[in-house]
Amino acid sequence: MGSSSSSQKPDGIKEAGTVDYKSLSDDEWKKRLTGEQFYITRQKGTERAFTGYASMNIFNIKHLCGRSSDPLLTFFFNFSEYWNTKTAGLYHCICCDTPLFESSTKFDSGTGWPSYYQPIGDNVKSKLDLSIIFMPREEVLCAVCDAHLGHVFDDGPPPTGKRYCINSAALKLKPDK
Repeated sequence: MGSSSSSQKPDGIKEAGTVDYKSLSDDEWKKRLTGEQFYITRQKGTERAFTGYASMNIFNIKHLCGRSSDPLLTFFFNFSEYWNTKTAGLYHCICCDTPLFESSTKFDSGTGWPSYYQPIGDNVKSKLDLSIIFMPREEVLCAVCDAHLGHVFDDGPPPTGKRYCINSAALKLKPDK
């Protein structure tokens, strides 16, 4: 039996060779990401400030260990280079490689997370996050794959007044050449 050109193949691969990131299962994401990246981007985790790695607790330990190729020691000593880097380039989504932020919009917010005052175009979206009682926030997501990136606040610098507070594990820096 033939299949239509719009049918999906395993791992979210479309007939045209592109990936439909929003259709990937948790198991498929776990194959593509480290344990920390999966916890942050797919389960809405948060890194500890100034470290670039996720807080550890009994509920997320199995996700932080990740694939068997990601030893626990690597997790503990793999500190982020993004919260304090000054390297010029573009910050891309770790899940789908969409460019999210330009390094020229990055600033030191003093919070311990990479902070930007403006995303690239419409590549980032936000939605109301009510996960903490009495503390509504705006969650920041990749517009292409719905990866959880962090949160946006209204205490940033000009020209936008926004502070996009982003988890390092959700990003991949591609330096300018």
